[in-house]
Amino acid sequence: MRKIKIQTWKARLPEFGEDGKTIIGSKEVDESLLIALNNLIGAKKPEDIPRGIVKFQIFGKLAEAFDKASKTNVLELEEREYKFLKETVEKDIPSTWALNKGLSKAINDFLEAKDE
Repeated sequence: MRKIKIQTWKARLPEFGEDGKTIIGSKEVDESLLIALNNLIGAKKPEDIPRGIVKFQIFGKLAEAFDKASKTNVLELEEREYKFLKETVEKDIPSTWALNKGLSKAINDFLEAKDE
């Protein structure tokens, strides 16, 4: 089992005007490893979403682990679910995410999580 401490950090996001294009300022938001992993999984194109009963079971376990982690701030993953997420991160993470220092640290810590 892998136990990963959920890190949180503040980030600034642009606020857009009524035209949806003009940046009128920015706002501070809370971000976390859970949010990043959810966004990474949720950003897949429909044709790239994993299918089949095994992936269905993995996603069910991930949902349970994410729910628990939102309360405990520790993401506990069995090896199968950890390997799935790790492969997803390694394959699909946008390179620009490295510009966010909090996110970069959280992802690197996730990738280096030891089996306990």
